[in-house]
Amino acid sequence: MTHPREQAESTLDAVGPRLRALRQHRGLTLGELADETGVSTSTLSRLESGLRRPTLEQLLPLARAHGVTLDELVDAPATGDPRVHLRPVATGDGGSVIALTRRPGGIQAYKFVLPTGRDDARPTLRTHEGHDWAYVLDGILRLVLGEHDLRLGPGEAVEFDTRTPHWFGATSAGPVEFLSLIGRQGQRAHLRAP
Repeated sequence: MTHPREQAESTLDAVGPRLRALRQHRGLTLGELADETGVSTSTLSRLESGLRRPTLEQLLPLARAHGVTLDELVDAPATGDPRVHLRPVATGDGGSVIALTRRPGGIQAYKFVLPTGRDDARPTLRTHEGHDWAYVLDGILRLVLGEHDLRLGPGEAVEFDTRTPHWFGATSAGPVEFLSLIGRQGQRAHLRAP
């Protein structure tokens, strides 16, 4: 069995390649990341190359800059806690989305929380392969679906082919929370009795 100190050292030794991959994925230079985090370029270089072990004071701004948690940044080992820890992801419009499923393929489940919207907003409709089922938990959901401009309240659901141009948003009445199940083309969230 690995000693806890050895395990911690091994975890910290693996941070460098992850830091480099995150920075390169974002297309940043060391200098740009230094400006964003306040960590010097030379320190960032030594961290990425493994010549220096990171401190908490360095990891916090790096995790924030890359939009990941500290656990994700250091690839912390599992604690044996069976609970699922869902992490919201910010959307560009001030909302957030939480993935409720983690396995690839099949129907994917998400919870969306959208901020108060404008009733006169002219949405940009989008299309993609798949089938969507949405259920409103709280607030008023505005769904523009093709030529229809619908308002759905708590407890209401909608199901549609995502090749139909569509857009989801909140109204001026306040924020909205809803669940969305998205499946591959032709895959429905439920079957109807004949």
